[in-house]
Amino acid sequence: MKSIRVTGKGLIRVHPDMTRILITLEGLYPEYGKTLKHSSKDTEAMRDLLASFGFERSDLKTLSFGVETEYESYKEKGVYRQRFIGYRYSHRMKVEFESDNQRLGKILYALAVCPLHPEFRLAYTVKDPEAVKNELLGKAVRDAVAKAGVLSDAAGVKLGEIQSMDYSWGQIDFEFRPMQDMSANEYLECCSLQEKSLDLDIEPDDIEVQDTVTVVWEISA
Repeated sequence: MKSIRVTGKGLIRVHPDMTRILITLEGLYPEYGKTLKHSSKDTEAMRDLLASFGFERSDLKTLSFGVETEYESYKEKGVYRQRFIGYRYSHRMKVEFESDNQRLGKILYALAVCPLHPEFRLAYTVKDPEAVKNELLGKAVRDAVAKAGVLSDAAGVKLGEIQSMDYSWGQIDFEFRPMQDMSANEYLECCSLQEKSLDLDIEPDDIEVQDTVTVVWEISA
């Protein structure tokens, strides 16, 4: 059985409609148990802060969590040595909401002045990524069909039944990141203040995503 294999490409641009705040909390303590205790306490305080802006406590999602030993170098009798200074925890989290610059400005101000001193970064994404993926795959299949038609006509053969269809199964990144990780003080320095709110005039660019589908047809003369 003769066949033709064609890979179609789908590409779309979608405007982000969700705002994502990536938050990192860190702390250094001399004992492992105290480090875990303070990590839990700080996370609960962050949930309290976000709850004041209408979030459910479960809306704050953990992306990663780790505890590592930390050492410092010192010089003794002309020789550099290291000594243990404690355990540092790092808790990376995210919270998402429908894009609203006014609400965002108030949340960022609260984060910037809160005693937890978090680092945070903005990102934008889409509310329904599955719908975008389905549209993307549909475009890729239609592109494969169009290419197969051109190739079969040029080769003087006829397309038969479809034998298989495969797509990349790759991870599609529906995220636009306008800012790098910044500390609270850096946000306060770079943004103007308006009534306990950071004045942010951000219009995120469209997110461009692509995927491929490979289709195999029978062909006949």
